[in-house]
Amino acid sequence: MSITASIDQELEHFVVEGGHRLKGELVPQGAKNEALQVLCACLLTDEPVTISNLPEIRDVLKLIELMRGLRVGVEQLGPDAYRFRAAEVDLDFFHTSEFRRAAGSLRGSVMLIGALLARYGHAYLPQPGGDKIGRRRLDTHFIGLQKLGARFDYDPVAKAWQVDARRLRGTYLLMDEISVTGTANVVLAAVLAKGTTQIYNAACEPYVQQLCRMLNRMGARIAGIGSNLLTIEGVDRLQGTEHRLLPDMIEIGSFIGLAAMTQSDITIPGAKVEELGVIPRVFERMGIDLEIRGDDIRIPPQESYEIQTFIDGSIMTVYDAPWPGFTPDLMSIVLVVATQARGSLLVHQKMFESRLFFVDKLIDMGAQIILCDPHRATVIGLDRKFPLRGIAMTSPDIRAGVALLIAALSAQGTSVIRNIHQIDRGYQRIDERLNAIGARIRRL
Repeated sequence: MSITASIDQELEHFVVEGGHRLKGELVPQGAKNEALQVLCACLLTDEPVTISNLPEIRDVLKLIELMRGLRVGVEQLGPDAYRFRAAEVDLDFFHTSEFRRAAGSLRGSVMLIGALLARYGHAYLPQPGGDKIGRRRLDTHFIGLQKLGARFDYDPVAKAWQVDARRLRGTYLLMDEISVTGTANVVLAAVLAKGTTQIYNAACEPYVQQLCRMLNRMGARIAGIGSNLLTIEGVDRLQGTEHRLLPDMIEIGSFIGLAAMTQSDITIPGAKVEELGVIPRVFERMGIDLEIRGDDIRIPPQESYEIQTFIDGSIMTVYDAPWPGFTPDLMSIVLVVATQARGSLLVHQKMFESRLFFVDKLIDMGAQIILCDPHRATVIGLDRKFPLRGIAMTSPDIRAGVALLIAALSAQGTSVIRNIHQIDRGYQRIDERLNAIGARIRRL
């Protein structure tokens, strides 16, 4: 992607005509968060690795371009399938302005460190970008890799870390926080380390499980998959494999919220329901009807939906937690859905202190929300008696951007959403896919 093209995309915006009911199927894309992990795993072997169900979104395409810059062979086999071969990685690419610019705009680039350290003993990392949703520490990554034997040197002028390790050695790690990308990074490094590594307090999301199963097919020895204690026996080399991504649980949750807000009849085929954890239950507790048939989810049109209370009658609270708790990436969706429900909801966003700051846009649209503090908001449902109204607004991050899009689609009148490159980072051709089932969204 050229600099000019990138700037043009950042100037794009959506014009959304609200008030239309949608009807049809929305096939979920491959999981963004899994994609970034398994792409980095391709650097651990010189043999071909084929990955399918890759979403065509900005963050994934940026990482693939970074891999091309590192001289990884990239062959596109189909619309969502690629073959990668990291036979001869060019580590000099680290020191180019192109790498610094691309890696600095993609938070997922931090997971390149674990794989490159394991195979080459050297890596380089500019201060990574990503969503502006609060402080997102890299300490968990760095401490874990340091305990395996890595040395980090920070260049304050370049705002970048140079990372070196003559030989990674297995160790016992008690993670200081349950970090998905932190766990993935340490796993990527440990599979080629000498000896045994134990990771306690590891993240156990389905996407981490997918990464571990993929690595085991490549010849790694990882036990405890699905638990918070991973035991990894280091091996000398890994081989190629084929891997298919899970459907994106965040997109599935977003579509459930969209259907409820717009009174639409939407079916989500191939949702891998057994991998969704508590997500369906949380939406059901908000009064949303779900018809689950195997791996397909249908959300029928509802005139109204009522938020349940706790058993003692107190106000329902939805809060985020590490897996198998409710994912923080759907908190924005839950909040916007509550604005048109019957009843009230307390949204407690524990993990990021800036993720609720988009509620001012919803308030401008007519929602009844009290922002208690950076982590908590109380939503007083309007029960559709007072529809939201269209306004002009700006998307601050991926998930808030889609929440605002859902609000705009349910609102009376026309809305303009700027900064939609944030939405494009996580949702594949979202305007085209929604327009195909009855939405009216123009990209300008």
